[in-house]
Amino acid sequence: MYKLYGSQGSGSAAVEAAMAIAGVDCALVEAATWSPGPGLDELRRINPLAQIPTLVAPDGSILTESAAILIHLGLEFPGCGLLPASAAAQAQAIRGLVYIAANCYAMIGVIDYPERLCADADEALRERLRDGARHRLHALWDAFVDQFPATPFLGGAAPGALDVLAAVVSRWSGARPHLAQTRPRFADLLQRIDTTPRIAAIFQRHWPADA
Repeated sequence: MYKLYGSQGSGSAAVEAAMAIAGVDCALVEAATWSPGPGLDELRRINPLAQIPTLVAPDGSILTESAAILIHLGLEFPGCGLLPASAAAQAQAIRGLVYIAANCYAMIGVIDYPERLCADADEALRERLRDGARHRLHALWDAFVDQFPATPFLGGAAPGALDVLAAVVSRWSGARPHLAQTRPRFADLLQRIDTTPRIAAIFQRHWPADA
């Protein structure tokens, strides 16, 4: 069985949703740097950065980075719908996964932890960093929507790996309210992903206030 290290309201929700789509069971381990405990201690032993999600495969191999985990699951369980069947569509889905991880996730890291980039900054400078990163993040989401059309979902006829990652990462740093103003059809798509059977229960557990 797979073992998934994560925490409520974190990126591990995307991996949980993907595994539900694939019909794969996994054991959940509560672990996060902001929640000290045995789960975090265990996570640090296998991932020195203590990043979540971290996935341990049945053969004991360690998988980190959300996009890489989702791509692995799509390739490990072909036909489940996480990645499109055609090579061309699959390449675009992988491109989209890496886009979100490399661009949107990166800006969220600056917004959440500006001190990592400027340790001696006062709060005023940190807020300027947050504002700049938030503005950049929202522009990156607009560019994503313009490049990755939904037909009717990003993964095709049903939500796939790209859909669940977009639905999770867009919940942070004001991206959804922004998209509701600039790309309302995409904002509606995110709501449809949220309420898809199998995915809905997982997202409701991670974000009960939105249920």
